[in-house]
Amino acid sequence: MKVIICGAGQVGWQIARHLSGERNDVTVVDNNPDLVRRATDTLDVQGIAGFASYPDILKAAGAEDADMIIAATHSDEVNMVTCQVAHSVFAINRKIARLRSKSYLDAIYSDLYRRDHMPIDVVISPEREVAEAALRRLAAPAAFDTEQFLGGKGTLLGIRITEETPVVNTPLRQLTDLFSTLRAIVVGVRRDGQLFAPAPGDQLFVGDSAYVFSATEDVPRTLEIFGKTQRKQERVVVIGGGNVGLAVARALESRAERMRVKVIEKDRRCAERAADALERTIVLNGDGLDALLLREAGIERADAVLVVTDDDKTNMLAAVRAKSMGCPMAICLSNDPSLVPLMDPLGIDAYINPRATTVSSILRHIRLGRVRAVYSIGDAEAEMIETQVLSTSPMAGRRIREIEFPEGVLVGGVVKAGRYVRPGAETRIEEGDLVVLFAMADDVREVERLLQVSIDFF
Repeated sequence: MKVIICGAGQVGWQIARHLSGERNDVTVVDNNPDLVRRATDTLDVQGIAGFASYPDILKAAGAEDADMIIAATHSDEVNMVTCQVAHSVFAINRKIARLRSKSYLDAIYSDLYRRDHMPIDVVISPEREVAEAALRRLAAPAAFDTEQFLGGKGTLLGIRITEETPVVNTPLRQLTDLFSTLRAIVVGVRRDGQLFAPAPGDQLFVGDSAYVFSATEDVPRTLEIFGKTQRKQERVVVIGGGNVGLAVARALESRAERMRVKVIEKDRRCAERAADALERTIVLNGDGLDALLLREAGIERADAVLVVTDDDKTNMLAAVRAKSMGCPMAICLSNDPSLVPLMDPLGIDAYINPRATTVSSILRHIRLGRVRAVYSIGDAEAEMIETQVLSTSPMAGRRIREIEFPEGVLVGGVVKAGRYVRPGAETRIEEGDLVVLFAMADDVREVERLLQVSIDFF
C-alpha cells in the first residue's frame, strides 16, 4: 500500500513507523526539513519538505498513485485542504484528517456536513479520543491502562504488581488451575522497562506491570485476584479546563449516577468558557498547583484528580501535590513518553498518552478488511489486534496449540457465536470467530499473515 503521511510530528512519525515496518511504501511530508530528516534517517520512508496542502508537493510525494493520505499536521485548515486537494486533484481513495477545533468538529458531525463538500473519510479528534481515554481510566481506577474490545465483552487491564498482589511469584500456568473459572489471561509484562509476551512458566514479580485481558464481566474479580480494589468515583477534581477537561466534565455531568465535579483552570477566559458550557460543575479560576485552591476544590475529599493541562511537567507536579494532600487517585496527561518511567516512583496512579491514543485510533481506521480494532501499547512496543477469522486464515479450524504463533504473540480472548470464551491450548478457532491477539511490534506482520488480512487494505 502506498501511503502519504502529512505531518512528521509525534503522531505522524509513529504512524510512519508502524506502516513502514509493515513494508508499506510510505512518504512523509512536512514543512520542517529537520522533522523530515529525522523520519528518513530513522525509518524506511521517503521524505518531502514542503506544505502538505500544495498540489505540487503532493505530486512530488507520489499522490498520483497513492492509496491513502493521512493529514496529521498541527493545522486543522492545512489538514482539511490537504484532503480536499487529495480528492479533487489526485482522486486518492482514502483520506484521514486530524482535527482539533470544536467549531470544525461540530460542523462536520452535524447535518451541515456533506462528504462531497469536504471529502474526509475519517476524522480523528485527539481531544475527544483523550477525553474518552480519561473516562475509561476513571471507570477502572485500579488499573493504569484500560481498553475495551469485542463489542464490550473483553477488556484489557494494565495492573501494577505490588507486594499486596496475591499471585506474585506464581507461574502463570498455575493461575488457570487456581482460578479455573476466571476468564482472564496475562498477555504482556513490563519488567525493568522492557515489554514482553510471557511464557506459561514465567512468574510475576513485585515491580512488574502486567497487561491482563479479561472478560468484562470478570474484571472486578480479576482486579481482586491481583490485589486491587475498585473504588466508586463520586467526587472528581479536573485540573485543566481546555478541550479535554471540558469534554470529561461534560461526560461526567451526563452520567445517570450523580457525580460531583470541580474544574480548575488557570486562564480566566478559558475558565469562563468552561463555566458557561457546564451546568452542575463548579469551575474555579486559578493555578492547579496552588495548595489553597486545591483545598477550596476539596481535594482531600475527592476520589480522584484528573490533570489535563497542556504542560506535562505541570500535570505531574499537580498530580503529586494532589496525592500529597490526600487524594487517593491521580491521573495525568503526558505527551512525553520519556516521563512515563517517573510516574510510578512519584505515586501517580495512571497516565494518558495522547499520542498513543491518537495513533491507536488512526490505526483502527486504516486497518480494514476483518481487523476490527487496534490498540497501541506503550511507546508503540506492542498492539492488541481484534479481528474476525476468515475461512482462508491459517488459524481457521485449528486448535490454538497447533497454530504457529511467533513467541511475541498471545491470544487474549475469543468470542464464539456471541459468547466470550477464555482461550486455552485446546480451543479451536473457527471461521467467523472474533479473536483478540497481543502482538509485539516485530510480530505484527506475521499476525497479518495468519489472519489473511493483507496490509493492502483495498
